[in-house]
Amino acid sequence: MKIIIPLAPGFEETEAVTVIDILRRAGLHTVTAAVSDNPVKGSHDIKITADIMLNENDKYDAIVLPGGMPGTTNLKNDKRIIALVQSISKNGGITAAICAAPIVLAEAGLLTGKKYTCYPGFENDIKNAVFSTDPVVTDGTIITSRGAGTAIPFALKLVEIMAGDKTAKEIQKSIIYS
Repeated sequence: MKIIIPLAPGFEETEAVTVIDILRRAGLHTVTAAVSDNPVKGSHDIKITADIMLNENDKYDAIVLPGGMPGTTNLKNDKRIIALVQSISKNGGITAAICAAPIVLAEAGLLTGKKYTCYPGFENDIKNAVFSTDPVVTDGTIITSRGAGTAIPFALKLVEIMAGDKTAKEIQKSIIYS
């Protein structure tokens, strides 16, 4: 499985780095991609050097979108990201988003009739979907989460789905997360 985590200027650092770390602990091939400048400056002025520059022609089995502002807006307004999300979904891949980033999934047309969660207030921007206040919500191949404080359970849910329950529980135990 090959996973892409696009980093746009203004991304939420905790959501990105926590997910990258836990997916890589699980042995999942996780690639970070800068959508513009590299290194990428997050919403709290932390610069992260992405593995690659975004190339929309590369093929992935999953995409995980970190939230943060204006990172989420930058992802939502990037036609390459929308096309990538749609392509991964069309091919049966996993599309995941945390915090404000479910609005990117909505922009790509994936949330219609689906159950999801997001950072409080952003549900007002998502129409024709079923909002939940659960910390992590799974509906088919769509996984969403609320924010920085839910990054660990979000990442563990991704590992459970992509690498199995046993691996997720081993990582949960190794990082002393209850």
